[in-house]
Amino acid sequence: MIRDKIKTRSELIGIRQQLREAGKTVVFTNGVFDILHRGHVEYLEKARQLGDVLIVGINSDDSVRRIKPGGRPIVPEEDRAMVLAALEVVSYVCLFSEDTPAELIAALVPDVLVKGGDYRLEDIVGREVVWKHGGRVETIPLTPDRSTTDIIGKIAKLVQKGLLAV
Repeated sequence: MIRDKIKTRSELIGIRQQLREAGKTVVFTNGVFDILHRGHVEYLEKARQLGDVLIVGINSDDSVRRIKPGGRPIVPEEDRAMVLAALEVVSYVCLFSEDTPAELIAALVPDVLVKGGDYRLEDIVGREVVWKHGGRVETIPLTPDRSTTDIIGKIAKLVQKGLLAV
């Protein structure tokens, strides 16, 4: 069931221990994932290929309001979590309320930490924890011309032109 893939931090800590004992490679990534699109799906598919299990941390609505401009998120956290959990490549989803996933990464200590290619290695939150425990940090090239910001911009232009009513 899709809802079974959405876990609390404490639940995931226990699951992570079981996965470690089973010798599974755990990949972690995070983001807002507002208005899921092809770029997100391709990114998550590539991240999943780096290990046995993919855990996705999602910024809570309060967190998104603090870090993103312009009335984001568009899609509420429960809906974003359900949509991501429905993807076959995603093993688990966990909401976090902090501005960054540093605490969640420190609690889980994934084997592989992944971010999009728009991040410089030295700017990836949690990299030190992962490296300290023998893990690796990877960046994945983004799908060109596919972003939530672009989608929001297109919708705004359609509304301005009177071609789309809200």
